[in-house]
Amino acid sequence: MSHDKRASLLSSSQSFCDAFASQAPLDDILRHFSSSQADDIVVHEHGLKELAPFLGRDFTGAKGVKSYFEIIASCLSYEKMSFKEYIVDALENKTSVRGEARFTWTSTKQSWDEVFTYVLGFDEEGKVLRYEVWADTGAAYLASKGQLEPTG
Repeated sequence: MSHDKRASLLSSSQSFCDAFASQAPLDDILRHFSSSQADDIVVHEHGLKELAPFLGRDFTGAKGVKSYFEIIASCLSYEKMSFKEYIVDALENKTSVRGEARFTWTSTKQSWDEVFTYVLGFDEEGKVLRYEVWADTGAAYLASKGQLEPTG
């Protein structure tokens, strides 16, 4: 596999993650997703769907992606987001990255520090086609109910 393809996938991943970490406007984040295969886009945040409205289901197509990010924005705020440990699989057009941030459930104002993982799948143009998230769903659930124990 060519070094150019690996570099391109890494650049696309970093660009997407930087936009998210900097809290870019939704339209800017959406520009990182495939337009040539918009109907095939899938966003999936792993977890039990009973724990939060953005968990455990596929958000498909361009409208689904927008809906996912709107739901996230209605439930959560975040700060100090950063990404590192990018892993590139050029054969599968995928990357994996480790992220960290402090999240707050907006209705209860309860916050927690979290480490999470993204797996990003790309189309041939380097645009996101599949976006999967693994995060601390237990902390999110407890925070949503106002039952998160303070850390410290």
